[in-house]
Amino acid sequence: MHPPVAHHHPAGGASRRPSRLLIVEDEKRLAVSLARGLTAEGYAVDVVHDGREGLHRAGEGAYDLVILDIMLPGLNGYRVCAALRAAGHEVPILMLTAKDGEYDEAEGLDTGADDYLTKPFSYVVLVARVKALLRRRAQAAGASPVHVHGDLKVDTAARRVFLGEREVTLTAKEFAVLEQLVLRAGQVVSKAEILEHVWDFAYDGDPNIVEVYVSALRRKLSAGLIRTVRGAGYRLEDER
Repeated sequence: MHPPVAHHHPAGGASRRPSRLLIVEDEKRLAVSLARGLTAEGYAVDVVHDGREGLHRAGEGAYDLVILDIMLPGLNGYRVCAALRAAGHEVPILMLTAKDGEYDEAEGLDTGADDYLTKPFSYVVLVARVKALLRRRAQAAGASPVHVHGDLKVDTAARRVFLGEREVTLTAKEFAVLEQLVLRAGQVVSKAEILEHVWDFAYDGDPNIVEVYVSALRRKLSAGLIRTVRGAGYRLEDER
């Protein structure tokens, strides 16, 4: 018999189904606080406090995102995440942990987590990461992996880029920046949006790093392919 789940539903009758989130966190005060805040953001939120129950609930496939603590009774977060991925569940997983260090982060991401947040964290940062993961999932669900823009072809599944017949070799970060531009070809993508998707919300380095990668892409692809829109960001456009 499974313990009852704490259900938190947004007030008001929204016409479209809100995204459903599952919080698996054994610190009950933190879990309830997160649930209240995310409910106020418009999400439908369920909370469980045990790894085995979290695996059972997430395995039902009814959630759009799982917020998963690592240090849990029953099963730890690594094992829950690995079990979900082994069973074929692709639900985005945001891992929370009190640990800090590259090894822990690598282990979490290696088991299939999509993002990683170390306690103590800013609630604003958590909400921003939740929104980014949900947005990426929505984009992936309805998008072809191959994007053609003039002579440029970007295969986001195979991570390959072609300019005409020539394959262009990009670093992981260069590809990630280009991917954000090609997914919104013809639209202005701000520097902040690129930082959000390619780096992370905790990045506190020089935001001009984006300009460095855009310059690299212009050298490798074509100088006129990426236009700077002063004060707004960058736009991928057809060269005339």
